Amino acid sequence: MVSSVGILLLTAVIIIIEVPSLVQQKLKKELIVFIILLVIGVVSGILYSFDVKLMSPVDLLAYILQPIYNLFSKS
Repeated sequence: MVSSVGILLLTAVIIIIEVPSLVQQKLKKELIVFIILLVIGVVSGILYSFDVKLMSPVDLLAYILQPIYNLFSKS
């Protein structure tokens, strides 16, 4: 519980530092990407702090690329 509060506090600090400059420079696409990546990081960090098992990105890539590998390995 304490670690998730720490993650949220650190997220608030990052937002306070980064978002105003992105808004001031009118970088809307960069702001959207920043928010998406920040949300992914915060959610995965909080889930990790609660010992929730997350799928590895390598497993996801293997799941996606395995049919392509099978297609070319049969020839």
